[in-house]
Amino acid sequence: QLQLVESGGGLVQPGGSLRLSCEASGFTLDQYAIGWFRQVPGKEREGVSCISSSGRSTNYADSVKGRFTISRDNAKNTVYLQMKSLKPEDTAVYYCAASSIITVQAMCVRRLVDYWGKGTLVTVSS
Repeated sequence: QLQLVESGGGLVQPGGSLRLSCEASGFTLDQYAIGWFRQVPGKEREGVSCISSSGRSTNYADSVKGRFTISRDNAKNTVYLQMKSLKPEDTAVYYCAASSIITVQAMCVRRLVDYWGKGTLVTVSS
């Protein structure tokens, strides 16, 4: 039983911040690249940010560069997405994902994923 569980979503005002967490069970995250994706109803799921298994390499969508930061704590089997300066267009269901692929760009852009979490809703609104 391999699971990824997201948490930390909620309602936040524009300009605010949230930190999402993704915790794995049934496997160790340190063997996987991890990514955050988001999806709005009626639109395709998009890669937000991905991080390599070592944490040395990261990838960010242009829309979130400078505002979002991905990090991982392998000792806690957890990956984080720190989101700052949130905008209404950031509203989406955010999914954590794990992949055994080598490059984080391939994961984020091509959406090559082995495991998906169930998602956590982030709503940015006044």
